[in-house]
Order: sequence, then structure tokens, then C-alpha cells
Amino acid sequence: MIINLLRNGIGNVLACAEQLTRPPRMQRDPQKQAQVNEQAARLALYQYRGCPFCIKVRRELHRLNVDIEMRDPGRNPQYRQELLEQGGRIMVPCLRIQEEDGQVRWMYESSDIVAWLRQQFGDATTA
Repeated sequence: MIINLLRNGIGNVLACAEQLTRPPRMQRDPQKQAQVNEQAARLALYQYRGCPFCIKVRRELHRLNVDIEMRDPGRNPQYRQELLEQGGRIMVPCLRIQEEDGQVRWMYESSDIVAWLRQQFGDATTA
């Protein structure tokens, strides 16, 4: 009980800090941004609000100016079940990637997700 209170409290502080210290968004011309938005429509991030690894991914999404659906498996049992049945484990962050051919890929590990996002939407060498 106390551990959960601490975890939630620290998580809320981290989530608030995320909002206050976000990097500036990447700017694109409208046509390129429309292409990014079309690609992003096939993505979903399974995440918890206060998870530091999820915050890392959300910050990068913000920086790259990529808006995707956020799914919280802690608040929605359906998302939790999807993670387990389709992704193979209940772990966040997890990026659900629906390929153009309809195949679905599940990517875990925040560093892998950030690297993939940079490759798809921005400069892969950006730190």
C-alpha cells in the first residue's frame, strides 16, 4: 500500500515535470506533417502516465511532433489484455506498430522505441 502510494506520488511528480520541461516540437511543412500524421495513425503506445521509461518515449514523440494514440493498460482492462495476448507480455512502454500490409509488430524497451521513432520521423542521430 505505501509502496503504491510512493510509486504513484513519484510518478505524478515525474509526469508533471514532463509537461513543464518538454522539448520544442519539430517543425515540418504541412505536406510532410500530413504524411507523418498518416503514418502515426497506425501506431499506439501502451504506457503508464508516471512511468519514467514511458515519459522518455512521450517526450520523444512530442519532440518529433508525432501524435499517436496513448493506451493505459492500468486504467483499461482491454488494453492490458491486448498487451498480454497480442504483445506477449504486460510491460510498458510498448509500441504497437501496424505495418502497411496489415501485420502488427509489438516493440518493447524505451530505447528501441525511441530509436525506431527517430528513424521513421526524424534525425536518427539526434541524442
